[in-house]
Amino acid sequence: MSQLERLLLMAEDELTQYSTDARKIEKLRRKIGISVPRREQQEVKEALLAQMPEDQLSKMVEEQRQTVALPFWGIAGLGLLLGIAMLQPLDLIATVIGGIAAIRIQRWGWQLQAKRLLLNTLEDIEQKMQNPQ
Repeated sequence: MSQLERLLLMAEDELTQYSTDARKIEKLRRKIGISVPRREQQEVKEALLAQMPEDQLSKMVEEQRQTVALPFWGIAGLGLLLGIAMLQPLDLIATVIGGIAAIRIQRWGWQLQAKRLLLNTLEDIEQKMQNPQ
């Protein structure tokens, strides 16, 4: 497992905690400061900047992943309802397709959010190194 993958898993773990972004960054900053040398932090930051998509759809999914996935959950629910109520097996296909699409959108948004948290944490570490108080 590469250093970037390991740090992304740490960021995803922090996303599961109910706290503010500042608190998440603070906790992640301590973990990264202890386990990752400064040079590797720079390499990870450069790799993250290269991976982060800049298009509008990616930004929207990152910020509002549940809102973007909601129509697909609706399609899945409607397909299930109509498939069972009217005995239409083709409607059950809509359930599967809508459910898969919604789960993939939410997973993509979660990964983008973890990357953004890690990038913000690395920038915070860099700022604290330049301006110690």
